[in-house]
Amino acid sequence: MNMQEAANRADSILDDTFSQVHPAVRWTHGPTTTGSCDVTRRRAVMTIVSAQRRGSFLGVVDRSWRNSGYRMKSINSDPDVPAMFAQTKDGFGVSLIVGGEGQVFFEVDSPCVEESEVAESTTKATAPTYEGMEHIPRPHLRGQG
Repeated sequence: MNMQEAANRADSILDDTFSQVHPAVRWTHGPTTTGSCDVTRRRAVMTIVSAQRRGSFLGVVDRSWRNSGYRMKSINSDPDVPAMFAQTKDGFGVSLIVGGEGQVFFEVDSPCVEESEVAESTTKATAPTYEGMEHIPRPHLRGQG
């Protein structure tokens, strides 16, 4: 597997995760980064997930990951900044971190793979994208969360 194939696999992991969240949330891409032999894809949730709904949201993601055969590595149950870390059977690290103002961030890190060029994700974001994908605002879209 090369870095582009790993990036595609990371996109698939994220797509599968988001497909399990109902009602759906809107998200935007975070920056894609590469190391010497790995690639990371990121997404930021732009729908406001209220503190009251956050536990339910995390529960849906937790069940989705477990049903997909992911091994849960760590769960931080802090009420303000919870996080979950898992690993797929093929060695990809998957994380969900709740940051400032309750914004939810997803990240998928590949295992070490063959070096190659990596294109930006072809998965269409469901919220506006931001220049350079580095200055993403806080969640501001209303939804069911």
